Amino acid sequence: MVRSLKLQINGTPYNVNVEPERSLLSILRDELGLTGSKYGCGEGQCGACSVLVDGRPVRACITPVTVTEGKQITTVEGLEKDGRLHPLQEAFIVIGAMQCGYCIPGMIISAVGLLRKNPNPTEPEIRRFMEGNLCRCGTYPRIVAAIRQAAQAQRGSGP
Repeated sequence: MVRSLKLQINGTPYNVNVEPERSLLSILRDELGLTGSKYGCGEGQCGACSVLVDGRPVRACITPVTVTEGKQITTVEGLEKDGRLHPLQEAFIVIGAMQCGYCIPGMIISAVGLLRKNPNPTEPEIRRFMEGNLCRCGTYPRIVAAIRQAAQAQRGSGP
């Protein structure tokens, strides 16, 4: 049975007609063309599909779209503001924290959630928070460095 939902994604309202059992990821990618979040494992284990829902990272591949109605959804595409990348996006580029780039949207989204919760995380705190995000290329040291650099930039203390 198709249901009409009102979604708020990256500050833009959307009205979508969906089957209630569909995942948020499938709606974002297949219906709305927001392809930054990736389909990885389909089981919520790899983090490639991560988005923010009301400021908290969630796995969009296992999140029923119906539970996000009325909530603020932010995808990696929504982090850029007025033509400026988010400090985490900039840091990932400067540090060279990506190789294939497949996991990076989910890594960045999760890191945004971390820095909102803890603006000055230690390296062990970063590693612990990010352990649910998998990078098959193995750029973990650069990912941690990028998160630390972005945290410093957001606090105004520079790189």
